[in-house]
Amino acid sequence: MWGRLAQLLRSQGHDVFSPSMTGIGERAHLASASVDLSTHVNDVLGTIEYERLSDFVLVGHSYGGMVVTAVADRVPGKLRSLVYLDAFVPKDGQAALDLVRPEMREKILALPDWRVPPPPPQGMTDKDEIAWIEGRRNPQPIGTFREKISVKGNYNGKKSYIFCSGYSPTTFAPFGAATKADKAWRYHELPTHHYPQISMPRELAALLTAGAVT
Repeated sequence: MWGRLAQLLRSQGHDVFSPSMTGIGERAHLASASVDLSTHVNDVLGTIEYERLSDFVLVGHSYGGMVVTAVADRVPGKLRSLVYLDAFVPKDGQAALDLVRPEMREKILALPDWRVPPPPPQGMTDKDEIAWIEGRRNPQPIGTFREKISVKGNYNGKKSYIFCSGYSPTTFAPFGAATKADKAWRYHELPTHHYPQISMPRELAALLTAGAVT
């Protein structure tokens, strides 16, 4: 998912880490009913610890907004900036199931087991992009949607929201509107679908290295 963007950023001299969450991508073989939001938070915290990371930009895309919110609360002094890319911005005590559109919530709750299939590529129409993403997304354990986030408000640093305005309907419109109206946030838009790291990697890289994090 992050390959095109990571290549661009690395060519500019940046270190880039894009850890796959437990049960996703090349770690799909670890998927189980026990995987939840805390599992994924610990995945990222482990990367930060073992890569000895500090003064870095933490980016969360889509559901990843849940993960980075909790991570930032746990290690606030290590971040330079926190960026939400067309993502959930949860409050303490909220679960992803509380934040999705009602029709998606009903579908998830009606599933016969713990595997939540990925939604159709949101807003994508380009056949090459659709072909590229096919097979790279996996079912997500329902525990990641059910677990409520616990944050204490420890992170008070820079926050940016990048809203993808090129498709509709979108679960993330309320978060885009709220952050756009809040002077505590830096707000940006990209006129594309839900996966700008695929469709607009250069524009996204420019935001991450300039306006979104300064």
